[in-house]
Formats: sequence, C-alpha cells, structure tokens
Amino acid sequence: MEYQQLREQLCDICHRMWQLGWVAANDGNITVKIEDDLFMATPTGISKSFMTPEKLVLINAKGELVSGAPGYRPSSEIKMHMRCYEERPDVGAVVHAHPPTATGFAVAHIPMDSYSMVETVLTLGSVPIAPFGTPSTYEVPDAISPFIREHDVVLLENHGALALGADLITAYYRMETLELQAKISLTARLLGGEREIAKENIDRLIKMREGFKLTGRHPGYKKYSK
Repeated sequence: MEYQQLREQLCDICHRMWQLGWVAANDGNITVKIEDDLFMATPTGISKSFMTPEKLVLINAKGELVSGAPGYRPSSEIKMHMRCYEERPDVGAVVHAHPPTATGFAVAHIPMDSYSMVETVLTLGSVPIAPFGTPSTYEVPDAISPFIREHDVVLLENHGALALGADLITAYYRMETLELQAKISLTARLLGGEREIAKENIDRLIKMREGFKLTGRHPGYKKYSK
C-alpha cells in the first residue's frame, strides 16, 4: 500500500471507531509500522472524528517524534504500542480503544474466556484482562507483556482494549470482533448463561486456522479465573 493510501486508511479507521462509539473526545490511539524504526501514529489531544492525514505523526521505535505538523505529538500511551512491536515482530498495527461492552467486562474484571461462538473461538480464543496500569507509565506495557505473547486481543483492567494485527485492517477487525462477542456474551448471560462449544469441536476449530491462513497468535483452549 502506498504511503498516502495508508494515511487515508488510518483516518478512515479513526472515523469508524468514533462512529461506532468506541472512543469519545480524544480517547484511543492507533499506530502502524512503516519500517523497523518508523511508525505512523495518531496524535494526542485530537478526536478520532476530526482525524485527517496531515495530522498524523511519525515516530521511531523509542516513541520519539520524527515528524509531524507543528503542535502535533504522539500520545503518552505510545509506550504500550511500542511494547507490542518489541514483543511481537509479526505485528504491523496496534489499535487501542474503549468499546463500551468489552470495556464493561474489563471494568467488571470478567475475562472473556467463554468458548461459545464459532467465529470468536476461531479468530481470538480467550481474551484475558491485563492487570491495572497507570496510563502513560510503563506499568501498562509491563502489564500486557505476558499476554500479548500468545494473544492478539487483550482487555485492560478498568481501562479498555488492545488489538494487534499484521496490518491495520486486521487489528481493526479484531477489535470489532471483540466488541461483537462482548455484546453476544452479555445477551447470553441475560438469557440464562452462555453454553460452550464441546471441547473436541473447539480443538477442531483452532486447527482450522492454518487452512484459513489466519495470522497472529492463538492461546488454544485457555480459561482464566474471574
């Protein structure tokens, strides 16, 4: 993808996130890997609904500003993004947002580890909750490190969600899948509780990932205590 097309795609994802209600005000942030020491990022203090290509900034692997329009700088949460790229060489984009239903699970300290829906079992597996970390500090990247080694999506305790992907669209799709699963899970609980897929069928679904050429990591059948 050409550089300008990528900038436009990133802005399109920002607008979609805002329209879906995953972010408000200047919430959330997105980064995309351009090359080993160069990343495109959304700037701090700007609503995703107002994002335009010229407002995006470029940073290095240390999270330092490389270039950007006057007055624009990366989010202080960029440390969390950089940890994802350090831990996962296969990752090409990171999306952080606060999708309401999934974030509700994070606020309630309930991991989304029910293997009850085919598509989610196949693509995400269980979704853990990383321990609380003070935003803008290294507490957050340190909290997510043990989980992102085998998960592409992680809930952030009392905070939001994080999705990783080989490219921007994949990372965005994973966040979208997470929020849909959260809504379905909540509805099922209101109707009397989720009913899990049989273990042998879960194993079969996970094995199908290779045939579908799905990128990223999958934790397998893994449960987390609430």
